Amino acid sequence: MPDIFVRPASTADRSVVERLWLMFRHDLSEYDKVLPDNDGTFYAERPRAALADADWAAYLLTIDARPAGLALVRGLTGPKRVLNSFFVVRGARRTGVGLCAVQQVVAMHPGSWEVAFQDANAGAVRFWRRVATEIAGEAWTEERRPVPHRPDLPPDVWISFDRR
Repeated sequence: MPDIFVRPASTADRSVVERLWLMFRHDLSEYDKVLPDNDGTFYAERPRAALADADWAAYLLTIDARPAGLALVRGLTGPKRVLNSFFVVRGARRTGVGLCAVQQVVAMHPGSWEVAFQDANAGAVRFWRRVATEIAGEAWTEERRPVPHRPDLPPDVWISFDRR
């Protein structure tokens, strides 16, 4: 397996984070039916917050020192962390890279965690259930919650687990 490394992103990484965010949002547009803005970008409040707000963190996933994904975490100052956004470029998927990266991110912030995904995204369903089992054994839960401000969409699936 190649060298997989997760490191905190800084404002100097803004352009890389923004490019990876575009790829992530493009992938998700299949499920949330959101089109890009007129300039060809998607809203980017989350990566901006992750690079500037103390309650958030942005991480870059690299493979052999090349950008291969990102993770945005919120809730760092509260009782529960939320893996708000997680993305691995298609060329690195289904190789164990994603699981390794999530384990590294979660290890940086022990405690309670949540992650949301869509039932229609079969790959995400398999991936996040496997992640929860690898990290927490059988001690994880799953529930469906309405998507805020999007009554037209099916509920998101939320997985919760603890990492001590």
